[in-house]
Amino acid sequence: MVQRRSARRRDEEGVRFSPWLFAICFALAGAFLYADRPDRRFEPLSDFRASFNDAMLPLLQTVDEPLRGFGNMGPWWRRHFELAEENRALRLQIAELRAWRDVARSLQERNARYREVLDVQGPDVGRRITAWTVADQSSDFVRSRLIDAGAEDRVRSGYPVVNLYGLVGRTVDVGRQSSRVLMLTDFNSRIAVMADRSNARALLVGDNSDFPRLDYLGRDPDLLPGDRIVTSGDDNVMPRGLPVGEAVIDRDGRWRVALYHRVAPIDLVWVWPFEPVPDPADDPVSVLEGDGAAPVVTPAAVPDDQGAEGEG
Repeated sequence: MVQRRSARRRDEEGVRFSPWLFAICFALAGAFLYADRPDRRFEPLSDFRASFNDAMLPLLQTVDEPLRGFGNMGPWWRRHFELAEENRALRLQIAELRAWRDVARSLQERNARYREVLDVQGPDVGRRITAWTVADQSSDFVRSRLIDAGAEDRVRSGYPVVNLYGLVGRTVDVGRQSSRVLMLTDFNSRIAVMADRSNARALLVGDNSDFPRLDYLGRDPDLLPGDRIVTSGDDNVMPRGLPVGEAVIDRDGRWRVALYHRVAPIDLVWVWPFEPVPDPADDPVSVLEGDGAAPVVTPAAVPDDQGAEGEG
């Protein structure tokens, strides 16, 4: 029994590391770490490491490529099925859009006939003026943009400015080759608008926030969240029907408008020539009563001396 225990003890002592060997390995590890510092890196060691990496790189690439291929097989098939489903959905959308295109063409032709019969003059698309925004002059108190079109391009003050999504604002300061656009969000902006669904009238008032508010709606307005807001033309400042945004309610329960043009940066814009309807008092005309009758002149066109003689 004593001999068996002594043999087991010798076997256990044989697998143990010598304290000297452990100290030497620990000292070598510390030396390697100290020599591997960027400021005290041992040059032969760095060269040996680089040579070893260069020698092992082809082997590592050969082993890694099959493993990477197997790892990417699942995502590749999953992406393939997603693309197939997306392609199927896009084909259905294309079919629906073709049907809507035919309906739009039919309505466009019918609308053109109605305009011809009713003698309604709409905005001329061919007369629009294309411009680029070159500077953002917005601040805490002013919201405006500078465009590279001016009087030489037939731009006048008060013309509406739109982009691909909707109304942006109107021109206020027109130079020879540039113009300043007053944004709908500016504190000085006031535009007459209406709901496309119910024709509920309101005044779009800018308050230097991203969502201008709707004022003068009345006590019980026929307005719902998401209603399309367009210009009404009641103020004789904007033409009727320009898209503005969607009606939303803020936290305080006030109606505001999420502008269409805010979905993308304002870069390319179009300036729509719009001439307000003149006031009859500013442009008096003579009217003939019947055939061969004497012309009836408006009071604004009567000279003062004739009026005095008539009174006498």
